[in-house]
Amino acid sequence: MAVDLIEAADPSGPRRRVPVGDFDVETLVWANERRVMMRLVIPVTAGGNTPTGRGIANRTYELRSRRVVSMDLETGETALMFGNERVRLRESLNLGYIVDYLPDDPDHVLMAAREYSGLMALHRVNVDTGRADLVERGSQLTLDWSTINGVPVMRRDISTRGSFINIFVRPDGEGRWRRAWRQPTAQVALADFFWIGAAERSGHALVAARLEGENVLAVRELNLETLEYGPPMASRPNVDVSGSLVDARGRYMAAAFYAPRLEYDFVDSDLGAHHRAMNGFFGNECNVVLADADAAHNRFIIRANGPRDAGSWYLYDKTARHFEYLGARTLLDTRRLGPAEAVQVATRDGASIEAYVTAPPGGAPGPVIALVHGGPESRDVLGWDRQAQILAAQGWWVVQPQFRGSGGYGLGFASQGWKRWGDRMQEDVEDALARVIRDRGLDAARVGIMGTSYGGYAALMGAVRRPDLYKAAISICGLGDLGEALAYERRDDESADGFVYNYWVSRIGDPRTDAAAIASASPRLRAAEIACPVLLVHGVNDRIVQVHQSRRMNEALRAAGKPVEYVEVPDAGHADWEDDVEKGLMERYVALFSRAFA
Repeated sequence: MAVDLIEAADPSGPRRRVPVGDFDVETLVWANERRVMMRLVIPVTAGGNTPTGRGIANRTYELRSRRVVSMDLETGETALMFGNERVRLRESLNLGYIVDYLPDDPDHVLMAAREYSGLMALHRVNVDTGRADLVERGSQLTLDWSTINGVPVMRRDISTRGSFINIFVRPDGEGRWRRAWRQPTAQVALADFFWIGAAERSGHALVAARLEGENVLAVRELNLETLEYGPPMASRPNVDVSGSLVDARGRYMAAAFYAPRLEYDFVDSDLGAHHRAMNGFFGNECNVVLADADAAHNRFIIRANGPRDAGSWYLYDKTARHFEYLGARTLLDTRRLGPAEAVQVATRDGASIEAYVTAPPGGAPGPVIALVHGGPESRDVLGWDRQAQILAAQGWWVVQPQFRGSGGYGLGFASQGWKRWGDRMQEDVEDALARVIRDRGLDAARVGIMGTSYGGYAALMGAVRRPDLYKAAISICGLGDLGEALAYERRDDESADGFVYNYWVSRIGDPRTDAAAIASASPRLRAAEIACPVLLVHGVNDRIVQVHQSRRMNEALRAAGKPVEYVEVPDAGHADWEDDVEKGLMERYVALFSRAFA
């Protein structure tokens, strides 16, 4: 592996190549004018004695460690952050987390590492020597910090069993930490609160927050002393803010929204005009991410991704209005990739939802697959989707419905799916399929459904509800029994007030008053109604959806005499397996649909 250094003033000129050895480089950031910092991914073999059904077995498995190396570009001298401190290495596989690049202190960065005691600690690390000095200690539950001018003012701690996250703040970096927010880990993908950066006013931070009684997530100031929130600084009707753009000095530049592709609301309106022009450069087919900016906000590193672009990088010069191609994540033949578009779907009860439709290359009518996202309070975006493109490459159409209950469209939209698992949320998937089949002239006799997490549940429930529609269903880490899932959440909820359990009761239903509806919406209890072949996949170590959900679903289908395949992925959690495992699984998904559509 090597790193190419490109002169920003002459990007088409000769590149300087710096070898880094047999490691993958995950990120590359300037520490100062002379040193560059590289986060390396290093394979590590771990293992030990593991109990089995027949005794004790010695097992080994591969993990990934992360380390940061700084390199002096003039001398070639390197320094390993944290050096060879074996105590920290023993407790922290990830020694690659840089919290703050400290733009006013070019010789140091702030980094987090877990110490021998298990405590997460924040350190000031010298980029020339790698030596680390303690700034402060968190707890064994601390995940990370956020800082203003190098001072930690916000901290995230996970609960003991990992079911929720506490967010603490303090105004001066020295006072008592106070809880400002709490959210279930299930909601982290589209959280109701996240850090953005420093506000212009002292003692304030910029955050994205959805306050009580509000529909959308908006950018606003948070007073770190009083915990009071200011009015929205950036928001849109019925669309949540999805992220932000902050420069290397922590200055807020824009709020990000997906509508359905990436758009920014810039503080500097002139940048908005440039971003619209950038979208035009990519044919209005890509999400154009401003990944980095120089201090003058004149040169930008652009990362583009779209249905037919797995990720490409460019340097954009604002003054010259010029793009310079830098490289691509994966070089794929665009002729083998399918275009995608957003369509509006009128539901059977008069509502309107969005769906993303990926056509096979050439666009010939054929079979169609519903690819349902997880969450359920998550969403798809109109961008690169590996699963959708693999399915489309087989000549199949792919529909990704943003059913009511999805996140990202405001709380009002999400709440329309609460306690409607198994009916309204499934109906929206069916209505999106019906619209696309009708408008594109697709084969209504060859329809499949698949998804991960909630999407896996939706695949199973779809097979229960519509044996006439679906010819195959694939559930990846999906729920089969909602009542059992609620019982598990109740047993596992470590919060004093039942915070996590009550969250799921509000979304799925209350076993005391909604028992019949919960049972009716549980595919395991209705396995006999499924007619199509089913493939179940689950990671053995899944802590989000327990593996017994798929195991018991498999047992129920077999007991009912239904065609089912079950795959357990060892040493894996919630669909977090490696790419080689995913490749093998995708081959099985394609094989199942091919047989069903034959």
